[in-house]
Amino acid sequence: MNKKALLVVDLQNDFLEGGALAVNNSNAIVPIINQIQDKFDLVVASQDWHPQGHESFASAHPGKKLFDKIDLHGITQVLWPDHCVQNTKGAEFSSLWQSEKASCIFRKGTLSSVDSYSAFFDNDHLNTSGLLGYLKEQQVSELYLCGLAAEFCVFYSAKDAVRNGIKTFFLDFATAPINKQALEQAHKELHDLGVVVVKQISDLDALGVAKKSKG
Repeated sequence: MNKKALLVVDLQNDFLEGGALAVNNSNAIVPIINQIQDKFDLVVASQDWHPQGHESFASAHPGKKLFDKIDLHGITQVLWPDHCVQNTKGAEFSSLWQSEKASCIFRKGTLSSVDSYSAFFDNDHLNTSGLLGYLKEQQVSELYLCGLAAEFCVFYSAKDAVRNGIKTFFLDFATAPINKQALEQAHKELHDLGVVVVKQISDLDALGVAKKSKG
């Protein structure tokens, strides 16, 4: 059986409004994600899960400012506010999201020395979260992505999915960006890679994503 799966990326308190790295209008996507989850054969989620003092945090680099870019072990790294620190309230999923419908959760950013935007791999692509193997085991042929932030973790997850042979859909209506111009550029790159950018919830019907029967 070829399954259609929904990947909910980092729907955590620190990325939602009022969080340490809040995305504008992010709370608005939570009820949309709740609404569409039952349409899929499988729901999985990623969770940013940083140790204290992670090297992607500006606080770990005295003299540097928030959102400066540095070379971190050979990779360009944006310096973020401390966020999604393991076992803190900010790292928890939104209580408004029906997270119990996720069959499996994949944690990322767990190594202090490298960040992890993608739900599949760390930014150096040397370490895997296990998500790709799980999707293959579950015979997932189509992956639909939503969550936060649109032009960072959702974008990088979509790129890794399509590059690994999964037909990939970016649910624009169920994401929120940090920067709208950056999102436009991300859309172009995704299109060039063969990712389908889905603009409206009603477009799911045309893609054959149907309400699942209960029982």
